[in-house]
Amino acid sequence: MRSGHRLKHLLGQRLGRRFGWLWGAYATSALGTWLAFGAFPLIAIRVLHAGAAEVAALSSVGAAVGAAVAVPLGPWMEFRRKRPVLIAMDLVRFAALLTIPAAFALGVLTFVQLLLVSVVVAAGDITFRAASGAHLKTLLPAEDLLVANARFESTAWTTTIIGPPLGGAAIGLLGPVATVVADAVSYLLSALGIRAIGGHEPVPERREAARLRAGDLLDGWRYILADATLRPLFFNTACFNGLLMATEPLLAVLMLGRLGFTPWQYGLAFAAPSIGGLLGSRLARPLASRFGQRQVMVVAGALRAIWPVGLAFLGPGTGGLLLVMGVELGIIFCCGVFNPLYATYRLERTATDRVARTLSAWTVTTKASIALLTALWGVLGALLGPRTAIGLAGVLLLATPLLLPRRAAAELCEPQPAPSRA
Repeated sequence: MRSGHRLKHLLGQRLGRRFGWLWGAYATSALGTWLAFGAFPLIAIRVLHAGAAEVAALSSVGAAVGAAVAVPLGPWMEFRRKRPVLIAMDLVRFAALLTIPAAFALGVLTFVQLLLVSVVVAAGDITFRAASGAHLKTLLPAEDLLVANARFESTAWTTTIIGPPLGGAAIGLLGPVATVVADAVSYLLSALGIRAIGGHEPVPERREAARLRAGDLLDGWRYILADATLRPLFFNTACFNGLLMATEPLLAVLMLGRLGFTPWQYGLAFAAPSIGGLLGSRLARPLASRFGQRQVMVVAGALRAIWPVGLAFLGPGTGGLLLVMGVELGIIFCCGVFNPLYATYRLERTATDRVARTLSAWTVTTKASIALLTALWGVLGALLGPRTAIGLAGVLLLATPLLLPRRAAAELCEPQPAPSRA
C-alpha cells in the first residue's frame, strides 16, 4: 500500500486523458506565445519604422481595447458549451495572426493592422482564459483542481524559460515575422488538441432570460464584490499585478540606459530567475497539504510583495545584475507558489454558473489596471526619475498583503457534485 502511494507520488497524480489534451493544448499555445515574445514591437520598429510613442501604444492601447472588447463575451459564453468557445478563440487568434505575414509578404503591412491584431489577440486571450477555467471546474473533481492548476503553472514557467531564447534565435535567423507564424500555428494546434478531448459536454442550464441584457455585462463584477473572500483577493490581484508590471519599462530604461547593462545581461536577469516559478509551482500542493491551502496562499501572497522595493537600490556591474536576479527569483518563486493556490481557491469559491463571467471580469480588470498603472508610472518616471518611481511602486506593493483574505471561507458557494474522473 505504501509502495503504491510512493509510486503515485513519483509519477504524479493521473488526471485522465481529457485533461491531458487540455494541458497539451495549453502548453502548445503558451510556447507559441513566448516564441513570439516581443515580435510585434520589433516588427513595428524594424519593418514599419515606428517611433517610441507608437510602440508604447501597441502594448498599452492594444491590451486596454482588447479588454474592453472582451467585456460582453463573459456573459455571452456563460451558458454555452465551453469547448466550442475555446476552439473558436484559438481559431480567431490563428486567423488574426496569419494576416501579418500575409500582409508582410504582399508589402501592405501597416501599423494600424498590427494594432487591430493585438486587440483581437488580447480579447481572445481573456475569453479563452475565462472559458478554460469554467471548463476545468466541470472536467475534474474539486480535489484535483489544485493539481491541475499547479501543472498549468509549471508549464507556464517552463515555456517562459525556453520560449524567449528560442524565439530570439528564430528572429535572428528568419526575422520577427517567422515567430508570429509559429505563434499562429500554436493556436491551430491548441484548437486541434481541445477538439480531441472528446466526450459529451452538456449545455449549461440558463436561469435568466434568454436574451443578453446590458445589465448582464456587470454580473461578474457584482458577484466578485458581493463575496467577502473573493473581493479582497480581486483587489489584491489588480493592485499587485498593476504595480509590479508598471515598473518594467522603467527598469529597462534604468538598466539599459543609465547603468549600462547590455541586452543579453538584461534578458538573463529576468530569464534565469524563472526557474523559481517552476520550483514554486511544484511545491504549492505539498505545502498546502501540510499547512493548509488558504494559509500558504496568504503567506506566499504576502512574501511576494516584499521583494520589489529592493530594485530601487539597483547599481551597475555584477553586483547590480545579481541584485536584480535575486529580487526576481524571490518574486517569481513566491508567485509560483501563490498562483495555483489562488486559481484553485477562486474556482472553489465561484458557483459553476458564474465562473465564466467572474473570470472574464477578473482578467479584464487586471489587464486594465496594468495598462493604467503602466501609463501613470511612465509619467512618474519622467517627473521623478525611474529609480524613484520604482521605489515608490515597491513601497506601495508592501501594502498589498492587507488585501488578502484574512479568514477562511465558511463554505463553498454551492454544494457541488463531484464530476466523474475522466
